[in-house]
Amino acid sequence: MRYLLLILSIFFVSCVKSQDVKSISTTELKQLLSKEKIQLLDVRTPDEVSQGFIKSAKFANFFDTDFYQSASAQLDKSKPVYLYCRSSNRSSKAAAILKEKGFKVYFLEGGYTQWKFNN
Repeated sequence: MRYLLLILSIFFVSCVKSQDVKSISTTELKQLLSKEKIQLLDVRTPDEVSQGFIKSAKFANFFDTDFYQSASAQLDKSKPVYLYCRSSNRSSKAAAILKEKGFKVYFLEGGYTQWKFNN
């Protein structure tokens, strides 16, 4: 029983830690894009990107083994980074990776799918 409680507590703490990454709605992102130049990173695969993307986005495939190197080479650590993928699963994971390395990050709720639906 103690081991089960230990495992559950470790799982709970790790889930809470990943939730520290903030999300942004499509409406908020659209407002930001209309006002200023932001760091926007698309973490989808090249096949997904070929089907459409948000103008001004940079690209780093989350599934590439050198994802962090590719992403960080394109980004300024002193400015916020806004991430998106297809549905926000990968972008929330990518955001956690970048946040751990000192970036201030946000991921798009609902990802590109939600963006297309709302725009």
